[in-house]
Amino acid sequence: MSLVKELAIKAKSAANELAVLDTAIKNHALNMVAEQLKVNSQQIIEANKIDLEKGKTAGLSAPLLDRLALDDGRIDGMIEGIHQVVALADPIGETIESWPRPNGLNVNKVRVPMGVVGIIYEGRPNVTVDAAALCLKAGSAVVLRGSSSAINSNRALVSAIKTGLAKANVSAEVVQLVDTTDRAAVDEMLKLNGLMDLVIPRGGAGLIQRVVQNATVPVIETGVGNCHIYVDKDADPQMALDIIINAKCQRYGVCNAAESLVVHQDIASPWLSKAAAELKARGVEIRGCAETLKLVKDAQPATESDWAEEFIAPTIAIKIVKDLAEAIGHIQQHSTGHSEAIVTNNQATADIFMRTIDAAAVYHNASTRFTDGFEFGFGAEIGISTQKLHARGPMGLKELTSYKYIIQGTGQTRA
Repeated sequence: MSLVKELAIKAKSAANELAVLDTAIKNHALNMVAEQLKVNSQQIIEANKIDLEKGKTAGLSAPLLDRLALDDGRIDGMIEGIHQVVALADPIGETIESWPRPNGLNVNKVRVPMGVVGIIYEGRPNVTVDAAALCLKAGSAVVLRGSSSAINSNRALVSAIKTGLAKANVSAEVVQLVDTTDRAAVDEMLKLNGLMDLVIPRGGAGLIQRVVQNATVPVIETGVGNCHIYVDKDADPQMALDIIINAKCQRYGVCNAAESLVVHQDIASPWLSKAAAELKARGVEIRGCAETLKLVKDAQPATESDWAEEFIAPTIAIKIVKDLAEAIGHIQQHSTGHSEAIVTNNQATADIFMRTIDAAAVYHNASTRFTDGFEFGFGAEIGISTQKLHARGPMGLKELTSYKYIIQGTGQTRA
């Protein structure tokens, strides 16, 4: 039997036990996991240093190294995320709706665990903890397959998680790590029908498309982010500047960072020159349309592929448009359906933009960097779904559940 199948079988058995645990037991287990992460923090950081050194040797970019890096602050953030999950209402067993039938049957739609969730993700070790915590609270076992670039970090994190679970007398088998860098393990996970109830990929476009195109188990497509900020002619100039600097520059290696700036021609001069200077002062390379090149010194001509690119780097594409309709058309053509924003003081314009733009999250006068389970109050997230079936946007506890119908009768038979 292969390693992956063996892990999935263990997870399936543990999921059956986890599904019937009450909220207090699950919360106690999560608190023990959080405590153990703190206890093991230095071992985790030391393991992460090995991954970072290997990443530097392999030539990983600065944003990707930033995604990979762990320190005391980031471990504390993981712990806080777990505590927020503990504080959330347990969705399992919730009656979503119920109704009586004329024949006396009572129909109840009840939220239940997904079962076994597979997470396939790239070099972000925090996903290991977020996924384990959310799946545990949602009553599902999880099979984790991180990238080779984070394997030492993930081993250390899963070791702490399993120790915490054992201390709470909850089966450590509910969290499984596919401890191999063999890419064939991913392909096998995608075809474990009957053992794997759902697979969620988190990473770049290549990983996500590989999973979507090859899986025979259900998949939720997550978050490649070509996010746009549209600065309308009625925008507050300083607000627009603050938002684009935050959305682009706070962190480059995240899917909710702005990759494209769209500017109404009536505000482009002189606002764009100032915005470009602020971006360049932070090391951002600007690639612009022909009109942008007239206003921004040293900008590079944007290629057609730049308009659709998730740079995950200090690079931004800038397009000047004549009106709202052109802005919407440009965004709709190149959006990945993740997060889009408009900056304007004209409520009617904002309403049109918000209703028309087809994305999981649409913002008015705010940075796209808020598309995040933690920021939405979910405690953590399993990923940001850019599809429309089952779940969309940051996926918290409820999005990790299914439902079934429980029907109460008094001996009814169908004629």
